[in-house]
Amino acid sequence: MPKQNISMTYPDNERAMAQQMADDAAEMLEAAKLENVKSFNHPVVPGSVIHEMGTARMGRDPKTSVLNGNNQVHAVPNLFVTDGSFMVSSPTQNPSLTYMALTARAADFAVEKLKRGEL
Repeated sequence: MPKQNISMTYPDNERAMAQQMADDAAEMLEAAKLENVKSFNHPVVPGSVIHEMGTARMGRDPKTSVLNGNNQVHAVPNLFVTDGSFMVSSPTQNPSLTYMALTARAADFAVEKLKRGEL
């Protein structure tokens, strides 16, 4: 059985951007007259503090998307994807409630398809 091998590192540009964000945040806080501002930029393990998203785009056209509007894989009708991969971008807020809502919608859709014998 094939095994997945994932290797990930932060490139120099991403490390530089993270440092710039920390510096900019400290500068804004100091400009707002906050005292004892101490910025930090600790390296993190990939995936430990973010919501990784994308790779299974939702859309109407199987040529440009993996999933239909009900989180159903175009090419595999009995497969539904309801993790963060269906969202191609991430907001600044926690997306967990969106995942839950769209999972409930996908589950309802699947149940109705099962009842009609279409899955």
